[in-house]
Amino acid sequence: VDTDVVQYVLVLLGDLLEGSPALVDSLLEHDNTYAPFLPLLAQATSPEEAIPLLTSTALTTLLARESTSNPKGRPASDTALPILYKYLSTLAKSSDSGLQDIAVMGYSALLRSRRSRELFWDHRDVTIEPLISILRTAAGVSGSGASAASLWSSSATARGGEGFINGGIDLQLLYHVLLVMWQLSFEGAAIGDGLEDEYDVIPLFTQLLRLSPKEKTTRLLVSTLYNLISGNPKSLLPAAALVRLPTLLQNVTGRHLTDPDLIEDLTALSELLEEHTKTQTTFDQYAAEVESGHLRWSPPHRNTVFWAENARRILEHNNGHLPKKLAEIISKPWDNDKQVLAIVCNDVGCLVKEVPEKRQQLERLGLKTRIMELMAEPDESVRWESLRAVGEWLRYSFETK
Repeated sequence: VDTDVVQYVLVLLGDLLEGSPALVDSLLEHDNTYAPFLPLLAQATSPEEAIPLLTSTALTTLLARESTSNPKGRPASDTALPILYKYLSTLAKSSDSGLQDIAVMGYSALLRSRRSRELFWDHRDVTIEPLISILRTAAGVSGSGASAASLWSSSATARGGEGFINGGIDLQLLYHVLLVMWQLSFEGAAIGDGLEDEYDVIPLFTQLLRLSPKEKTTRLLVSTLYNLISGNPKSLLPAAALVRLPTLLQNVTGRHLTDPDLIEDLTALSELLEEHTKTQTTFDQYAAEVESGHLRWSPPHRNTVFWAENARRILEHNNGHLPKKLAEIISKPWDNDKQVLAIVCNDVGCLVKEVPEKRQQLERLGLKTRIMELMAEPDESVRWESLRAVGEWLRYSFETK
């Protein structure tokens, strides 16, 4: 078939579908509505190709309509959606912000039903990964290790020109990506923990909120954070407290806001966090930080009173879960954030100092061996903290174990 003819038919079909909801509904009555389109998507060899691009536009119109008229989905749409998601992800990964915007607006049109959001989440390595990449760039961080370091220390800053934010990310594209994440957050209770574990979404969104240049982006960030945190309070409230979200929300409140929905969500989120921080002990804060898997020099680490009062509890809490987590954290290289290694060395040294009779428990986890390895680490702070920790062990080296 002549590609010009196919292209012409797709352009015509796109216009017809856009202008005639009745035509869309009649096409959706067929069992195999999407079968003629899917092979055309599979032919794509580059994001700029016209036929797959036009096909995706027609498919998006049809599937978006189906997600509202038949929200539970059917086998035909369950097959077609992941294929369309995968194609749109190639546009989202493009360096062309126009193609990225087409992808993201397509996602937004499709995510109108729980079923379409579930499938989007199920294929997150294809769907969410490129969006998080755009948001990381907008937040002024890059690469997973460096990203986490910058996010947790809140050290990234806005450097975009007029109409742009960090990394040359167009503000309109940022808004559309945030719109997709907001739509996805309606499944917050089911996916909130996964988003945090896999993508550090709480520190990422907190940093974006810090930089947010427009009220409309602020509204989406606050609402998404509220949906995720309220759906997973046990795990995500501590994560939010760790990245100092409560303090940031106070600053946001002082920005002379006019949007009533934003003010309502901001108040609800602030109250949620305030209630949490009121009931948090220093031990709870420390445990939450260790659970997050990313340590920073928060107050407990250098507080001798904290260690005197809590060292034994840290070792015994939940069958020794926290020392196991420390061993897991220190086993990683942390190439982009060496201070994490220094902090674990500090903490383990404090545990040995306060509860020397339990040092074998730490040795069995491989902590002593790993800390001794770190004495050869090029980073000065890691060398110093590992030396101090090993020094606590050496105090007891001549005692009978």
